[in-house]
Amino acid sequence: MKKEEKKDNTQKARKGKEQGIEYFQDPKNYVNRELSWLEFDCRVLEEARDKTNPLFDRLKFLSITASNLDEFFMVRVASLKDMVHAGYKKPDIAGMTAQEQLDKISVRTHELVVQQYNTYNRSLLPALRNNGLNLIECHEDLTPEQGGFVDRYFREEVYPVLTPMAVDSSRPFPLVRNKSLNIAALLKKKDGDEELEFAMVQVPAVLPRIISLPVTTDEDHNETRNVIFLEEIIERNMQQLFLNYDIVTSHPFRIMRNADFSLDEEEAVDLLEEIEKQLKRRQWGEVIRLEIEDKADQRLLKVLKRELEVNEEDIFEIPGALDLTVLMKMYGLDGYDHLKTPKYTPQPVPALMNDDDIFTNIRKGDILLMHPYETFDPVVDFVRRAARDPEVLAIKQTLYRVSGNSPIIAALAAAAENGKQVSVLVELKARFDEENNIIWAKKLEIAGCHVIYGLVGLKTHSKITLVVRREEDGIRRYVHLGTGNYNDSTAKLYTDCGIMTCHPLIGEDATAVFNMLSGYSEPLNWNMLSVAPLWLRTKFLRLIERETKNARAGKPASIIAKMNSLCDKEIIAALYEASCAGVRIHLVVRGICCLKAGIPGLSENIEVRSIVGEFLEHARIFIFENDGSEEIYMGSADWMPRNLDRRVEILFPVLREELKDRIRKYMEPVSGPISQNMSSEPPEGMELR
Repeated sequence: MKKEEKKDNTQKARKGKEQGIEYFQDPKNYVNRELSWLEFDCRVLEEARDKTNPLFDRLKFLSITASNLDEFFMVRVASLKDMVHAGYKKPDIAGMTAQEQLDKISVRTHELVVQQYNTYNRSLLPALRNNGLNLIECHEDLTPEQGGFVDRYFREEVYPVLTPMAVDSSRPFPLVRNKSLNIAALLKKKDGDEELEFAMVQVPAVLPRIISLPVTTDEDHNETRNVIFLEEIIERNMQQLFLNYDIVTSHPFRIMRNADFSLDEEEAVDLLEEIEKQLKRRQWGEVIRLEIEDKADQRLLKVLKRELEVNEEDIFEIPGALDLTVLMKMYGLDGYDHLKTPKYTPQPVPALMNDDDIFTNIRKGDILLMHPYETFDPVVDFVRRAARDPEVLAIKQTLYRVSGNSPIIAALAAAAENGKQVSVLVELKARFDEENNIIWAKKLEIAGCHVIYGLVGLKTHSKITLVVRREEDGIRRYVHLGTGNYNDSTAKLYTDCGIMTCHPLIGEDATAVFNMLSGYSEPLNWNMLSVAPLWLRTKFLRLIERETKNARAGKPASIIAKMNSLCDKEIIAALYEASCAGVRIHLVVRGICCLKAGIPGLSENIEVRSIVGEFLEHARIFIFENDGSEEIYMGSADWMPRNLDRRVEILFPVLREELKDRIRKYMEPVSGPISQNMSSEPPEGMELR
């Protein structure tokens, strides 16, 4: 280290000590979590607006922004509203009360929706037409031939499924399901007085929403594929649902309800049964968002506002089709591969490109897996081989989110049927996957597996598989540890890392993890693994503190960390202190980021980047320079209070030098030299589900 650099670090260290912990924890030095998340969705929207991206990729990104926003309202906005209702006044990490957050969120989300539909109407729809795909937005624009086609389709396919619902003294306002698409109407009785009556019909989710119409050909013999949304076909034929009435006005609408259900796990007699009850209640929570076609009749809107008890600031008047998540269905239309990024084919894992079985290969040395660049097949094969291997005695695994037709579930069931001791922790509280996980848990139990339904008060978010095998030299434990879920579908879309190992000390720790999950056994110490909620926070803080001390001593000190979200105040304060001591910090934060980077005297040595692209960045990787004796860790936890304090998470080391080299190369594009002219503006926060 140069003399000038040592002097500079000494000055920064002194400055950091003078400022003290109060300065590092000052709310003005933090970004609000929810607003950070919204800036991320804006960043995804930028991908939809970017005309250098393939057209159908842009549709996909716009669909993702809509899906993200739905979940944001159902969970985060819902949670804030619950706080307001409960009179909760405690400020957040950035010093904002729940009501102050809601006020700012309302402004920003309305702006975001305007940007979404500007992109949809002004850019994407014209571009689709130019490429031979015409979305007919209004049923009034149908040609006579197209009108005849959709009317026949309505009579034959749609009409039998519909249930029109009138509202009068004997028929109360219907319960509107969460996220369902509906058409509301005001009716006037034929030959009756001028009194208007309200009615509605739900657009059936069991039918395709995108309906293909006959192809049209222009004068130059160019063919155009025409499509229309189902709600337009229904609206065109509303009269047939209310034969004795005239339709005065009709408009599609959609609501979002509070889906952030609370669960008293201590009082619950049966956790599975209680979650099943709560899932039913999710459909009928408080209405927190109303989307309705813009320029809707105010008389109709007044009825909806009154009956749904929705606030003015929670109403979104939409200049186009409601629920843009439908664009993911459009992305899936056949015949447009030339307008999409070519699908990436995962490559084989080099260490497994031989004729040896997976256990033999693991014994040769730890194996690094990097999805989706490398295939997920070895993880599936690991469980399948274990299920069939007569020498395997036991298989233990945690499951958080799995695919709809999971080969891993099938392998675990087969293992139990083959007489293996199979223990599976199925996390029932994985948000929006609860129902799917309940189904799988019951199937595993029927197959003979010992199923653990999570822990009271905690979510088990760790990704670990333990295989116990009898070999010539005794019992050997094989372990897979990962940063992502055991989901063969998302493994093609998410960037994640994993390690396969038979290291004895990691095997001992893996056994301790499962003993802790299935019983009440908390180990006194860990060999290699660090586990939340009891030990992981301390581990991270010690690692950061070590870099801080090294920097103050004039030793090489740097941190490279990649994660989904960063919003833990204690961790951020430690990073601020490290920056002031001269530690060079490179952060790759996909999602929420409450840290402000590049602030002189606070975080000038911190750079935050985010990656939004073809794959969803999901790996958690942590690199600490440690005075030249570099340590690399991977794990399931983000730097968030929920991960460190309220979840079972695992951090595991990368031990082999050749594997460390691969991870360094993987991180190099995002961890180059810190910019000399760093912005003092806070970084945009980013998160995808």
